[in-house]
Amino acid sequence: MVERTTNRLISAPLFCLLALLFSLNSGAYAQNNDPLEPINRVSHGFNEVLDTFLLKPVSKTYQFIMPEFAERGVRNVFTNVGEVRNIVHNGLQGKGKGVLQSTGRLLINSTVGIGGLFDVATKIGIPVEREDLGQTLGSWGVKPGPYLVVPFFGPSSLRDSLGLFGDPALSPITYAPVQVEIKTGLSLLSAVQTRADLLSAEGILAGDTYVNYREAYLSKREFDVNDGQIETDDFIDDDFEMDEDEGFLDEAF
Repeated sequence: MVERTTNRLISAPLFCLLALLFSLNSGAYAQNNDPLEPINRVSHGFNEVLDTFLLKPVSKTYQFIMPEFAERGVRNVFTNVGEVRNIVHNGLQGKGKGVLQSTGRLLINSTVGIGGLFDVATKIGIPVEREDLGQTLGSWGVKPGPYLVVPFFGPSSLRDSLGLFGDPALSPITYAPVQVEIKTGLSLLSAVQTRADLLSAEGILAGDTYVNYREAYLSKREFDVNDGQIETDDFIDDDFEMDEDEGFLDEAF
């Protein structure tokens, strides 16, 4: 899972299309950065089957049952929980503004926003400054390493996969004084909400989904680590900045 300077929202389909445009310039890099492709394709196939027969049907049912305002509340709560991670990683990257914004969002949404149910901070002009372990390591000069498809989790890289183990340690849910079953249920709820948010983006990455996912993921992570500054030669200025969506794409990728 951008310093992101604006708070306009961008839809998942539009983001995917832009990611594919970026990949036109980075396709050779993506291919050269995937020495594990045979293994990755097996993991990708497993994840596709898991999504088709389990996660997608559950997410569709969830979206059908849940009113839109309830989904928004669930999404807001998990975004608020993630502010602890954002505070730590903004600090580790020396981003004082990001630390202040993430801290402000946590305090405002946890109190006025009733535990994060309402994203009051965004409404008063304090945008999310999402950061994670992969972005922190990238800002320290650590290269992404080979592209990696992780079973159950999806697209990643050798560097970013460390966040699968490191970032949960920064989640308040990990230390909540509740039973393991409740913590597991909350994690599953977060996964289902994320997948439900991505239903509207289906069909955008057509064709060889493995290649498209890989190039979209690597492009987005380059975008994240470089704080939204995309270096291209052909179709876009070096100082181009793109706003993020509401956050579900960060969780998906």
